[in-house]
Amino acid sequence: MQPIHGEHPYIFVDGVYLKRSWGGEVQNVSVLVAIGVNAEGYREILGVAEGSREDKESWSNFFRYLKDRGLKGVKLVISDKASGLVDVLGDFFPAAQWQRCVVHWYRNAFNKCPYKHVKTVAAMLKAIHA
Repeated sequence: MQPIHGEHPYIFVDGVYLKRSWGGEVQNVSVLVAIGVNAEGYREILGVAEGSREDKESWSNFFRYLKDRGLKGVKLVISDKASGLVDVLGDFFPAAQWQRCVVHWYRNAFNKCPYKHVKTVAAMLKAIHA
């Protein structure tokens, strides 16, 4: 377990679901990922860990793992709106703000939009964010 050096004012966190074959049985597993932006502006992979789900317990264990390795200086956490994640952020990063990931927000908006209008809506959203 390598220590995390320096401050990381910005961290991006997400859970990715993968299939794993274990003892002849295929299971879905959640892999929790954190990418930090250090004080010099460079991105670093801070941690990757298996979680049972994207729930409070899994995110708490993951954030504890990162903090125990030395993660500090977090000012902004960017993620999707996974309820377990958002619920425990204040326990580990009380001074940090939270921002919903724009990519996840776009995907959620596109799911509500008729397929034939997705390109038009995408162009409008990009113009707004520009």
